[in-house]
Amino acid sequence: MIHTSSKKISLAIALISVFLIVLFAVVTIVFFDYKWIIITSEIFVVFIIVFVISNKLISNLLVSKVAHLYNAILNKDLNATNLSENLKDKELLYDTKELVNDLNDNQLKEISDLKKLEIYRREFIGNVSHELKTPIFNIQGYILTLLEGGLEDSTINLKYLERTEKSINRLITIVDDLEAISRLESGELKLEYERFNLYQLISDVFESLEIASSQKKIKLQFEKYLDKSTSVYADKKRITQVLTNLISNSIFYGINDGFTIINFFVIHPQVMIEVSDNGIGIEEKHLNRIFDRFYRVDKSRSREQGGTGLGLSIVKHIIEAHNQSVSVRSKVSEGTSFTFTLQKA
Repeated sequence: MIHTSSKKISLAIALISVFLIVLFAVVTIVFFDYKWIIITSEIFVVFIIVFVISNKLISNLLVSKVAHLYNAILNKDLNATNLSENLKDKELLYDTKELVNDLNDNQLKEISDLKKLEIYRREFIGNVSHELKTPIFNIQGYILTLLEGGLEDSTINLKYLERTEKSINRLITIVDDLEAISRLESGELKLEYERFNLYQLISDVFESLEIASSQKKIKLQFEKYLDKSTSVYADKKRITQVLTNLISNSIFYGINDGFTIINFFVIHPQVMIEVSDNGIGIEEKHLNRIFDRFYRVDKSRSREQGGTGLGLSIVKHIIEAHNQSVSVRSKVSEGTSFTFTLQKA
């Protein structure tokens, strides 16, 4: 509204100016009288002065009307003079309107993000409680059994002590994983970069998981024709953890007599590593949350396998800490493929 009024006033002043110029020309031509010429000239000069002053006053009025709003939006210490210098008068209201719209959009987005965070927080607390509650209740049950007479029976006490140890180890694993994620997110966990051979590292991981894979008769193998001399520059310990988590997942969710294939190839200045299997696969609706903490596609099966639900989240955090990326693609009953990148050495 202010912007429209300003345009109308400027247009009116411009039309009056044109009229006076024409009048001055007519008087000069028709009367050719110095008296009339002087009078007309004086009127014209006075009008020009009035025009300049009024235009300045209108500009200052517009600026003062919206300066405080502009300052509030931008959170800047601007007075009317500074604002006038930074913005053209005709653009002032439009820019302020755009800023208000942007502010409104940002607030709506922030509200939406806060709602999502609250949902995530509730889910996270519920998941942590459940994950910790299960081994704690197991330990409690085993100890009560021993206290109620099981200690005297050598066949019972050894079995229940072993189960208690497993539950305690599970608790330790959950806490360690949570701590690792927290340190990665905060940047507290410093990566120790070094140059190492990728083929050799993966071979070591294969060897460490040989028993687990043989129980399901799953073959751990490399893709043909890959370059065994390929080296990367990364934190060797953390990348070992990434590969162990991904390959372990492929075994746990693999099919009997299945396979897990590792492939890597150079895409300068990076190396792309792919861990693929022919397992049960993941439904598309789960893919966008697969890296969330405690997210499980098959909750009962995951817990039976002894997982904490944090493995893939740790994978994502480690890779992102290297300023690299990780992704997943999968089809039900066909298999899953995780891909991540590392810096080539």
